[in-house]
Amino acid sequence: METKGNILIVDDNEDVLLSLNMLLRPWVKAIRVIRDPERILEFVEHFKPDVILLDMNFRRDAVSGEEGYMWLDRVLKFDPTSVVVFMTAYVNTEKAVRAIKAGAVDFIPKPWDNKKVLEVVHSAVDLKRDKMQELLEKNRKKEATPIVEEPKEQPKAQAREFIGESEKMRQLKESIGRVAMTDANVLITGENGSGKDVVAHELHRLSARSGKKMVSIDLGCIPEALFESELFGYVKGAFTGATGQKVGRIEEADGGTLFLDEIGNLSLAMQQKLLTVIEKRETLRVGASQPKKIDVRIVAATNANLKERVAEGTFREDLLYRLNTIELNVPPLRERGEDVMLLARHFLKVYAQKYKSEKTDFTHEEETMLLKYQWPGNVRQMQHSVERWVIDPSMPLVDSTVKEKETDPMANSLNLEELERIAIRRALEQSNGNMSLAAELLGITRYALYRKIDKHGI
Repeated sequence: METKGNILIVDDNEDVLLSLNMLLRPWVKAIRVIRDPERILEFVEHFKPDVILLDMNFRRDAVSGEEGYMWLDRVLKFDPTSVVVFMTAYVNTEKAVRAIKAGAVDFIPKPWDNKKVLEVVHSAVDLKRDKMQELLEKNRKKEATPIVEEPKEQPKAQAREFIGESEKMRQLKESIGRVAMTDANVLITGENGSGKDVVAHELHRLSARSGKKMVSIDLGCIPEALFESELFGYVKGAFTGATGQKVGRIEEADGGTLFLDEIGNLSLAMQQKLLTVIEKRETLRVGASQPKKIDVRIVAATNANLKERVAEGTFREDLLYRLNTIELNVPPLRERGEDVMLLARHFLKVYAQKYKSEKTDFTHEEETMLLKYQWPGNVRQMQHSVERWVIDPSMPLVDSTVKEKETDPMANSLNLEELERIAIRRALEQSNGNMSLAAELLGITRYALYRKIDKHGI
């Protein structure tokens, strides 16, 4: 039996947690166990389990299972792709039918049969993969469905908002203009939220390929199990569930631009497959025997230091050289001077119109706050902040929390692990648990934040 899947086990009985942990560990990729169901959504958010084994009875009573139904409902509202298997010593037909109707995929009775548990868990992992595949397919169809009948020739790419008049942004725009008309691969670097995707779209818009498609892939959002089928596609019968053929995202971009966002998240195995595509200019669908030649321009983006990753052995040097024929760096917002107010007023106009607000400008005090703030989450953080403020003016426009150096615990420690742990906790507090915003505040990807949370046991 192959090893697969991340499993979250939720039960208030330590013996159950220990027994299931020992049983499943050799057969799954990773396991997390928790006794408090209040932490389920937190783990769904950062551990991203393929399967949740959920006890039905906690503190409320011993046998009804009502808490199990309640937590199942919360989990599915939080993430509709979640796969939940109930565990209970008090199973009956009525309860089983209700559980399936509520969205659970199976039952594990207590005491359990070890072989049956392994079969249920592995089937549930396969179901999770199918759910994710369906979701990706649905999103792709949604992106591809034209509002009106598609013309024979693709229209030129539309300009996205590319706002900035500072010297650094002027230089970046000039570089984009020079590079766009070439077919050179481009690596866009910069902090999270700084606007790397906007630069990528501007490169495509100004290129000779602008009449063709630009396909964007966020590599941080594709589970590794789905990487090949999503990027390369597959033929009918390539694997269980492949009832038809599927065109991969790389093939979709033929003739146009392929934008690979969060390139630093790729595993070494996937880096090798991508390198082969770049070197041979061909793609092979899963299960196919004949590759297909492709003509794409590759634009990649990352907030990671890939040269450091190469030194660490976690990123291929040959792939880096293939990607960064040209490197463009997007400056952080704190280094862009008056661009701060250009962007703030732009977002104010957008959201005032969207939410029917009468706000038209910022006061002198508000402008001073915006200019003094360091914007660790860059343009994306500003966008969220202005939107929130337009919706509810009682909310602070910027985070005004300032700690004196003497009372800052980070000032009294030189231990790198402790500093990292403190920084992560602070980011989670400031973002009210929003993982995306916390990652932006820290200047790392969500994927990297999940790993660090797991590492520090936060």
